[in-house]
Amino acid sequence: MQNTRIAVAVAGVGIMLAVTACGSNSSGGDSGSSDSGGSGNGGTKVGVILPDTKSSARYESQDRPLLQKALSDAGLDPIIQNAEGDTTKFSSIADSMISQGAKVILMSNLSSESGAAVQKKAKEAGVATIDYDRLTLGGSADYYVSFDSNTVGNLQGQGLVDCIGAKPGAQVIQIDGSPTDNNATLFKAGALEVLQPKYDAGDLRLAGDQAIPEWDNQVGGTTFEQLLTANGGKVDGVLAANDGLAGAVITVLQKNGLNGQVPVTGQDATEDGLKAVLRGDQCMTVYKDVAQEAAAAAELAIDLAKGDTAAADAKATATSEDPTGNRQVKSVLLTPVTITKDNVKVAVDGGAVSASDLCSGDLAQACATAGIS
Repeated sequence: MQNTRIAVAVAGVGIMLAVTACGSNSSGGDSGSSDSGGSGNGGTKVGVILPDTKSSARYESQDRPLLQKALSDAGLDPIIQNAEGDTTKFSSIADSMISQGAKVILMSNLSSESGAAVQKKAKEAGVATIDYDRLTLGGSADYYVSFDSNTVGNLQGQGLVDCIGAKPGAQVIQIDGSPTDNNATLFKAGALEVLQPKYDAGDLRLAGDQAIPEWDNQVGGTTFEQLLTANGGKVDGVLAANDGLAGAVITVLQKNGLNGQVPVTGQDATEDGLKAVLRGDQCMTVYKDVAQEAAAAAELAIDLAKGDTAAADAKATATSEDPTGNRQVKSVLLTPVTITKDNVKVAVDGGAVSASDLCSGDLAQACATAGIS
């Protein structure tokens, strides 16, 4: 169950967008999102359904404004709404978009089951669908745009190995993402491509492994604490699936006087995650340039809104396996980047967070050392 490992060069994305920070980019919590019901420019309607504000704040702080601008600039009329983690709301949003005459719906599902149901209704209504960031297993999306999730997992697994270093038999606890999110499955599979041979050889020992429903940071912290206690308070490294879960893990490590001593992975290059990396509490995160992902998705949506499937096909040169639907989905798969203390500047330069937000207070010197100003 993994993406075909074909990376699309990020320089090939045609629509250049500047990321504008519209609030905190930290994981977890409600960003106070508001729905935008179209630009009113009279263009072809394109629906965008964002999943929530819990799994990552990026959907509101970055994806929304980027997609709004790209689609509006192309003369389309975007309708962008956030399902706030509610599958019933997700479905009703889609129904409304279909009834309003949207020609394309770009969506990040909350679960494959509910996403597939929406795509079935859209297909029956003649509405094209694009899976955005998360592949809908058993669905019928015409295209899929994301970062190569298997590669993300590879980077996390290798990052943890590098951060642990030469410590034979080091004990690892894995805190995985939501079991209903196909990306979380791929992240774990990619990480295990690196870690499983180490477990099998005895170089590392798996001391605990648990998936966290709905990427809930609070549950993630509680779960990690339970696994840590069950292992006698001993851990040498934590594979945390994203920065939000990493933050919850770090809170528990701080309580036990272990933060900065135990490497923790992450993902999303959120503000909190990057701060933790600079402080030394988190050993790495994975940067996925949302501007490039939004640009690639907008390009496909623009092509489909114009009825130009040949142009869309020319952009979606990769494929992703949908084992539930027994099909290959035409895809644009972008390349993620490992971020450590040495190259946090890459994420700042890419717009993941502003230097002013990242480098305040106790991190001013760390930012200066990292060349961030």
